[in-house]
Amino acid sequence: MSSMILFAAEAAKTCTPCVKCCPPHAIVALVVALGVGYLIGFLVGRRKVVKGASKKPQQPQQKKQQPQPRREPRPETSRPPIPAGSVELYVGNLSYDMTEAQLRQTFEAFGKVDSVRVVTNRYNNKSKGFAFVVMPNRAEAEKAIAEMNDKDVMGRPMRVNEAQNTNKAEA
Repeated sequence: MSSMILFAAEAAKTCTPCVKCCPPHAIVALVVALGVGYLIGFLVGRRKVVKGASKKPQQPQQKKQQPQPRREPRPETSRPPIPAGSVELYVGNLSYDMTEAQLRQTFEAFGKVDSVRVVTNRYNNKSKGFAFVVMPNRAEAEKAIAEMNDKDVMGRPMRVNEAQNTNKAEA
């Protein structure tokens, strides 16, 4: 902008006699001076941009999608089949602090317990709040279901029922 003003001032000095006597000439000289100054400023500024393009901070480009590391397939944890005649119980709404040993002790009050499995998150090994208990005797399992369903254990009412979709062994 300052270069345009200087250019207009120089143009006004060269045409001083004409500007004093003829106001339209002064207006035309001013418009031409501003137009030429603007054009020169634009071209100079454009050259700087083109010349310094590598120095100009670039806009962030879209990141190339790096290939995701391949996840190893989940290990096939084939649960052993439930022995024939045994009953697998689903125990839900467990306290997250409940351990397999504590759960085993709770259910052993009703009879023999073959196995206890508290389901955990595979990344941080914390309980997901449910478990499976295998009891070999159906009568004891049904008694455990009747007694433990909706019973408050460690501040939470447990849900106990027979597990569905179990892998039963052929007898």
